[in-house]
Amino acid sequence: MKNLLFYAIIFVFFLPIETSAQRKKEKNKKGEETANTIEKNKAILYTDVVNEGTKTDEGLFKVHENKEKFIYEIPKSYLGKEMLLVTRIKELPAGLGGGYVNAGSKINTQVIVWEPYKNKVLLKVKSYNAIANDSLPIYKSVKANNLEPIIYAFDIKSQNIDSTAVLIDVTKLFSTDVKAITGLPSYFRKTYKVKKLDASRSFINSIKSYPKNIEVVQDFTFESDMPPSNKSTNTITIRINQSMILLPENPMMSRVYDKRVGYFSLENVDYNSEALKADSKRYIKRWRLEPTDEDAYNRGELVEPKKPIIYYLDPATPIKLRKYIKQGVDDWQKVFETAGFKNAIMAKMPPTKEEDPEFSMEDVRYSSIRYVASTTRNAVGPSVSDPRSGEILESDIIWYHNHLRSYRNRYLLETGAANPPARTLNTTDEEIGDMMRMVIAHEVGHALGLPHNMAASFAYPTDSLRSGSFTQKNGIAATIMDYARYNYVAQPGDKNIRFIRQLGPYDHYAINWGYRKIANINKPDDEVKILNKWIEDKADNPVYRFGGQRYDPSAQTEGIGNDQVKSSTYGIKNLKIVAKNLPKWTSDKTNNYEDLSELYGELLSVWGRYVGHVAGNIGGVYEFNKKPSQIGEIYIPTSKEKQKESLNWLQTNVFQTQNWLLDKHILNKIDEAGYSEILTKYQNRFLRILLNTKTLKRLIDAEVIQENHYATIDMMGALRRGIFSEIRNIKNVDLHRRNLQKSFINRLSSLMKDVSIHNTDIPSIIRGELTTLKYQLNAASKKTVNKITKYHYKDCIVLINNILDPK
Repeated sequence: MKNLLFYAIIFVFFLPIETSAQRKKEKNKKGEETANTIEKNKAILYTDVVNEGTKTDEGLFKVHENKEKFIYEIPKSYLGKEMLLVTRIKELPAGLGGGYVNAGSKINTQVIVWEPYKNKVLLKVKSYNAIANDSLPIYKSVKANNLEPIIYAFDIKSQNIDSTAVLIDVTKLFSTDVKAITGLPSYFRKTYKVKKLDASRSFINSIKSYPKNIEVVQDFTFESDMPPSNKSTNTITIRINQSMILLPENPMMSRVYDKRVGYFSLENVDYNSEALKADSKRYIKRWRLEPTDEDAYNRGELVEPKKPIIYYLDPATPIKLRKYIKQGVDDWQKVFETAGFKNAIMAKMPPTKEEDPEFSMEDVRYSSIRYVASTTRNAVGPSVSDPRSGEILESDIIWYHNHLRSYRNRYLLETGAANPPARTLNTTDEEIGDMMRMVIAHEVGHALGLPHNMAASFAYPTDSLRSGSFTQKNGIAATIMDYARYNYVAQPGDKNIRFIRQLGPYDHYAINWGYRKIANINKPDDEVKILNKWIEDKADNPVYRFGGQRYDPSAQTEGIGNDQVKSSTYGIKNLKIVAKNLPKWTSDKTNNYEDLSELYGELLSVWGRYVGHVAGNIGGVYEFNKKPSQIGEIYIPTSKEKQKESLNWLQTNVFQTQNWLLDKHILNKIDEAGYSEILTKYQNRFLRILLNTKTLKRLIDAEVIQENHYATIDMMGALRRGIFSEIRNIKNVDLHRRNLQKSFINRLSSLMKDVSIHNTDIPSIIRGELTTLKYQLNAASKKTVNKITKYHYKDCIVLINNILDPK
């Protein structure tokens, strides 16, 4: 027994020593494995990776391609450097995104770093959502609470001859479905029921290296149960472009955003603040323009920038269109002179292969205007900016070939009544060129940092748009950045009218505010006082107002003039003339009905836009952005008088049957059916706008802040009386009105199911209106009306009963 106890004590005494020795042995073994791995990596010679069979592309990194493998040779000096990774769709299947996604659309933008870690290189994403100076104690907390995600980890394959660069294999990064850089985000995957990437049909198309960027083109094929097109294939193939751009060593000084002037912006949370909470900071996006002679610039002289903004035209651009595209860019030169810069922006044809064999429009050093052979009717002006400062680094404006057809159609429909040259399918090159010039100018505006300013068209009085002298000088809106494409207000007989938009005074004002360099200022916050004064000096002039809210009737897309009712009345007068002459201007000339069908469909859309401008007054709220130092309210509901006028206009121009839109001489030439639904579709749209929870809630809110407000109950009562006016007049109800009346009741039914309004007056008003309507329908059904009207009234009563008493 004693011997057993002795051995037990000896065992316990030596146990920690043995365990420690075992751990030490395991540690040594792991260390030996790591050492062996490093030695193994060192054993892979540079010439094993890069040899006679390797194609090498020099640039930011050397890119080596060998046997379908892609190797990045990353200089050690670039490890840890911040770069911007922009994921774009280069080519896409028809219908992807429901028509709202185009070739060139950005999917993601993120700051990345290639970071060394032991015998690996990590690809990490850096965020600028939260910032702090690294000299402050709080910087440690910001970093600890914003851990940078690792996208991918690469083994170091080898080093170059002089050990100044490491080599990693990026083939799997760009040929597999890496979610962080995918071109098919989760909402697409869900919509189209994407299963997985098919590796056998996916590959790296190309990787090209330039001095400041690397461009990767990937072809990905996904298995999908509901692809947007070619559904029988159960396949989505998409071509993705990954642009990796070296960010500037010294970020540009930012300019603080002010929502009273329209600029695209970026935002972050600044923990440098000494306030009781972190500050949210926003900075505008703009190009870095610095004067070559700062002293002359500060004296008020026009000075050229050190680096002007240059757009290179796509060599694929049709020769006859090139001068108009160039003019669309060069038109901004005068605007930049307002900010003190001459020759700040220009368009050029790219150098030939003989002039510069290395030139490529994929190179981030060169911005371009691409001419894309596509049936898409659009143009876009995207740009890439530094998330640290807002500096725009490059821009590639895209023009799609068929876009001019849209402009030709709109030109004919919106100006044809007052503008004889527009009454043709063969618009002259000069007129088409002028339209294209202005579209390019608009897209350049976006690329300069300017968003849409839909309030600019409201700055001009409606009747001034019928003046030749006014429109020739001022155009039809105060900025090219509004959607005010054509002058549809001018009437037949008005002389010397400008029908096509142009740059305006707001463009000069906004560029000056965003781009003028302020002397002797080195920090963004120090220039805010001066920038604020520039705004307040112009604050009382509507020409310099920025606005773009959907609920603001003065900031609606495609509208012109400061009186929507008057502008739309003029517009519809013109449209009636066009509708009457549409066959003469189209099918009679071409001897087919394709253009007639297309233009008739677009004519309905134009009419719908004019109607929408007036409908926006109902429950509308004007927004006038101001600082507390300025006098006046920010939010002002539309006046009661304007809303009543607008509803009366809608009753006449929308809810009464618009027989001029239903010309049988057009309808029976372009379709075999659907005639009874044409008008109903548009009438339902405007019923939904008026009887929308947001519209009705804004009407109710007006009771709180507006003494003489347009009451919800008054609007809904007037709407009911207009839509069911046949009841009072004992008239038969025509086909289109019967459809409309049922739509009205069904819309009220939908509203009653909306839980968001259950604690408001809206259900009470609806029940009251339906009860009144039921009583009126009962009485009307006993009057002298035709059989279908009686049946219709009785059916409406059943619909109402089901709403009032669902049981």
